[in-house]
Amino acid sequence: MTAVFVLNSLLLGVGLAMDAFSVSLANAMGEPNMRRFKALATAGAFGFFQALMPMLGWVCVKTVVSYFTKLQRAVPWIALLLLLYIGGNMLYDGIKGEEEKKAVRLTPKLLLLQAIATSIDALSVGFTIADYTLPLALICACIIAAVTFAICLAGLSIGKRVGMRLADKAGILGGVILIGIGLEIFISGNV
Repeated sequence: MTAVFVLNSLLLGVGLAMDAFSVSLANAMGEPNMRRFKALATAGAFGFFQALMPMLGWVCVKTVVSYFTKLQRAVPWIALLLLLYIGGNMLYDGIKGEEEKKAVRLTPKLLLLQAIATSIDALSVGFTIADYTLPLALICACIIAAVTFAICLAGLSIGKRVGMRLADKAGILGGVILIGIGLEIFISGNV
């Protein structure tokens, strides 16, 4: 294992974690009183899926490349639909919440959908690490997970501070952010 490998894995982790960072920011803005355990579990879920998806891509490249190539065209659509659904619900709850003063809570189901939606584009990273041996691919995935975890914790911390100040509008802003991320994944995946 070389310094170049570690640096490439760290940079890959930073690049992949940006969507999860934005979603973490939005989550904390929508739930500014999120407990520490829930914040750690949230960052952990994003880190887990950011590591899992490249490994699934690696396995696909090593086994069923032709099927994965067909699936790769659907990745931007899947991410777009998931994030539109999640963001739309946050927008709806945020607008409705202004009248009812109802806090938007991050549920395990919503977190799972967010983690999958923000990491699904990482499947294609399996192509870039296809030359790695299984141990190197696993180390790369672990580095990606650790970087994502740290970046998501930062997003949750920043979002919590901003969310306290924008409590009434945080759900709306979070929904807009998620829809924007979905559109960005869709547009960049179809270019």
